[in-house]
Amino acid sequence: MPRLTKKRSKKAGLPPGTLVHIGEKKAEEVKITIMGYNDGHFEEKEIKTIQESRLSKDKSTITWVNVEGIHQVGIVEEVGNYFGLHPLVLEDILNTDQRPKIDDYDKYIYIVLKMIYFNGKCGEIVTEQISLILGSNFVISFQEGKEGDVFDPIRERIRNGKGRIRTMGADYLGYTLLDAIVDNYFIVLEKLGENIELLEEELVVDPTTQTLREIHRLKREMIFLRKAVWPLREVISSLERGESSLIKETMEMYFRDVHDHAIYVIETIETFRDMLSGMLDIYLSSINNKMNAVMKVLTIVMTIFMPLSLIAGIYGMNFKYMPELEWRWGYFMACSIMGVIGVSMVVYFRKKRWL
Repeated sequence: MPRLTKKRSKKAGLPPGTLVHIGEKKAEEVKITIMGYNDGHFEEKEIKTIQESRLSKDKSTITWVNVEGIHQVGIVEEVGNYFGLHPLVLEDILNTDQRPKIDDYDKYIYIVLKMIYFNGKCGEIVTEQISLILGSNFVISFQEGKEGDVFDPIRERIRNGKGRIRTMGADYLGYTLLDAIVDNYFIVLEKLGENIELLEEELVVDPTTQTLREIHRLKREMIFLRKAVWPLREVISSLERGESSLIKETMEMYFRDVHDHAIYVIETIETFRDMLSGMLDIYLSSINNKMNAVMKVLTIVMTIFMPLSLIAGIYGMNFKYMPELEWRWGYFMACSIMGVIGVSMVVYFRKKRWL
């Protein structure tokens, strides 16, 4: 299951802080974009190296640095050195098999979480690791690639000056990025919910082996989704408590709202897991019922033909002195008796509602 476990063996034996990219290459080239803004100013540009950024030292200007593609270790290291990030942070950024977590380094907060989207072509959930660095007046986001990006609406709000984002600090920008990722979980859950409803209807009407395969596939998706989302509540709870000086007290209500959304997402995932487990039990029960129905029909047929076979067997022995062998009406009488017995047993079974 490569989506659940990635090859960490690349780092076996290496000292802590060694920068090695672990994961898939999801972007052809690394792209670095910078947004600088405040209430009356906005600037956006794309750069090749972080040295070209010339970031403003004005505390009233909020800077958002977004790095798309983390497979080029040198660029990630360059960004880390420019902002004074700890080597262990850079190591975690390059390792895309991280669980959602939060680390407070006093001057900045490091957050790891998963951006999730639904791939309609293969019908699978795809994740992308997002690493956020929240500073006093800057936010750095590291993405594996552009596919599945949910930050575009935030970029448009910053460009157009809509909402309060350009009047707030870096902690509010971090909140909006986190909120966008969590809200996108609902879209994925809606798709999964629709698939589960269709599968449930198929299970009731006419379950097949394909139904069983689909149930197992969806159960695997739930395991994959739970692994990506479950630790998120701990991350948001830490931000909600406002333990860092980088998070203002006014942000508590915003993070509490995201926490409620995360709890709802987790509960929905657990509900879907229970439904799929119940559907698997229903499938097995349905198959057993079908088998029992077939066995019941076969048993009734065998029961009806047993006395008929007995009569046919007796008169098939061809002993010389069997009294009925010379009787003119013997054949017709034997067939009549077998017919009466067969019809009588069918009537009896119907009366007992066995047929």
